[in-house]
Amino acid sequence: MATLLRVSSLCRANRASAFKSLLIRPLPCLSQDLHMVQTSQIHTSPNHHAGSKAASMHWTGERALSVALLGLLPAAYLYPGAAMDYSLAAALTLHGHWGLGQVVTDYVHGETKIKMANTSLFALSALTFAGLCYFNYHDVGICKAVAMLWSL
Repeated sequence: MATLLRVSSLCRANRASAFKSLLIRPLPCLSQDLHMVQTSQIHTSPNHHAGSKAASMHWTGERALSVALLGLLPAAYLYPGAAMDYSLAAALTLHGHWGLGQVVTDYVHGETKIKMANTSLFALSALTFAGLCYFNYHDVGICKAVAMLWSL
């Protein structure tokens, strides 16, 4: 009903007063000051407020490691050896560390809890790398261990 009353008020002879009563603020295209509308600018944030280059390099490093793992895993199957075992140990540990770091960033809240989680993550990553290196040195190595699992 209210809509019908407004539409009917627009159909009156004095349309200018009806538009003024309906609009809280005049549209820029209806105003006489077109120069101001044409020269408005969008201001972006200055460079010193933009993201740091270190974050961009970290993101690039994560993607490079993921792509390297795509080639490293088949190469480890085709050319097993000590160099490949230690390369896998380093790459898999770093990949897991960065992945779990994102989980900590997303789901751990509170300054103390974040510090404890990051410390635990560094300890876990160090123990993982040390364990894989120990396994490579004192046992058959990652490549042969995976091949032995596949032969079962």
